[in-house]
Amino acid sequence: MRNTTKHTISLLVSNKPGVLTRVALVFARRGFNIDSLVVSQAQTPTFSRMNIEASGDERTLSLMLAQLNRLVDVIHAVDHAGEDVVQRELALFKIRCTPKSRTEILQMAETFRGQTVDIGDDTITLQITGKSAKVDAFHTMMRPFEIMELVRTGKVLMSRGHELTA
Repeated sequence: MRNTTKHTISLLVSNKPGVLTRVALVFARRGFNIDSLVVSQAQTPTFSRMNIEASGDERTLSLMLAQLNRLVDVIHAVDHAGEDVVQRELALFKIRCTPKSRTEILQMAETFRGQTVDIGDDTITLQITGKSAKVDAFHTMMRPFEIMELVRTGKVLMSRGHELTA
């Protein structure tokens, strides 16, 4: 059995229809599961940036990166595993709460620098941003309460300093 690890891959691609499908097919054919996927316009409307978190083994990853870099619409694809990059994620938590539990939930959110984005009679919606581990930790803290909905953006990343993100 091969050693499976998480990889954070960034791609700069042409901003055209069908590019996402072709990139996703490379992952599917190689047996990599995409755990997180974020696509947005890059500095210019001609290009898009993709940030993908996927799980798989090193050998398969190197073959997959080579295949991604051969796709016509991929400018470049790079694995950032182990690199010091700026990485963030945003999550919205809708939590059922009573007036009694609301204060406790708000105090926990404050500890995580969370923001309240909606309060209802028996719900509260909180926004948490930061590294994925921080979002995961907040999720764990909210488990004793009823999490009605959870939406996460997925991981976005950028190289530090003057270095451009692949």
